[in-house]
Amino acid sequence: MIRKSFLLSVLFASSAMFAQDELIKKVINNASISSQFVFNEVIDLEDTSIKNQGSAGTCWSYSGNSFLESEMIRMGKQPVDLAEIYTARFVYLEKARNYILFNGNMGLGDGGETHDVLNMFRKYGAMPQEAYTLEDYGKGSVKSDDFQKRFKEILDDYLKDENPKKGASWVQNINKYIDENFGKLPETFTYKGKKYTPQTFSKEIVGINPDDYVEFSSYKDNPYYQKMVLPVPDNWSYDMVYNVPMTELTDIIDHALAKGYTVAWSTDVSEPYFSWKNGVAHVPDVDLYSISDEQKKQIFTGPLEEKKIDEDIRLDGLYTLTTTDDHAMQIVGLAKDQNGKEYYKVKNSWGDKNDYKGYLYVTKTFVQLKSTGILLHKDGLPKSTAKKLKA
Repeated sequence: MIRKSFLLSVLFASSAMFAQDELIKKVINNASISSQFVFNEVIDLEDTSIKNQGSAGTCWSYSGNSFLESEMIRMGKQPVDLAEIYTARFVYLEKARNYILFNGNMGLGDGGETHDVLNMFRKYGAMPQEAYTLEDYGKGSVKSDDFQKRFKEILDDYLKDENPKKGASWVQNINKYIDENFGKLPETFTYKGKKYTPQTFSKEIVGINPDDYVEFSSYKDNPYYQKMVLPVPDNWSYDMVYNVPMTELTDIIDHALAKGYTVAWSTDVSEPYFSWKNGVAHVPDVDLYSISDEQKKQIFTGPLEEKKIDEDIRLDGLYTLTTTDDHAMQIVGLAKDQNGKEYYKVKNSWGDKNDYKGYLYVTKTFVQLKSTGILLHKDGLPKSTAKKLKA
């Protein structure tokens, strides 16, 4: 228990400032192995175009906004290309507030959770990409590493300043800094010939209710069907999620997809059995903590027999920090390989330069083992799960 408590304190205290930038470079640059997978679509829900987050760790905003775009389609609306960095800039402002109020005792950086998209949507509304033209973050002159370094320095300088007359100067300084890097936001904008504010646009055009969405994770050492604070560094807002058994995560996803609901998915993609280039993630039947170079060469040559996993293996991964909250994507469908095995079709935000033009196929075993969270509309839940949930 001492070791577990220590690990949890590390989780909450650590900063993921540069982690995803390095992760993206590592995973994207992994060489593609000649593979022999054949996938046949079983469920293929409509989604919007593939985007590219660049080197910034804003996957949660890209996947979360992509999820909202799919929700618009499901609701019979014309989808809008939503501005991901509009959402991110307000998360940075909220993080700055918490950082000051916690006297610097929390992580900063690009990281976030898909629920942040809903939280910012509720509070600040949304903008279409065509009206928010400052999407340079992580892809052009605004480098995420440089931005985050100075962002933290401004806040730390304020905390170190002992001048009793300093006031809440950090508010003006941070707002000015964000405006300099992301552009000053207009109070109104025009979309299809009509003038909107972000709030009226979110209500009249996007039209989703953030309160209609629920989030889940799985930790064997916490009571099931009750809420818990998701213990990952990127949950900077300490939002609570429902805790369910490992296999129920995939039961929920299966039911949602069958009913036409996509799922926002947070997971670990740093393992050698996740291949962006090959567009496949599955769990080989080997020692997962000691995969040899020779074994790595065989992982993606074609379908394989997967490792039998259970709640203890999953929890061990979480508590040894081999399962971390690396990346967020969107589950948009279900497919079967040439042997009839099921995989989830997943939309990523790293561009379209992989074997499946921006998508990948992930087994249920991988999702059960490596997921840190799923988010979906409450109407996509199985009735059996919905009945068990306790507020």
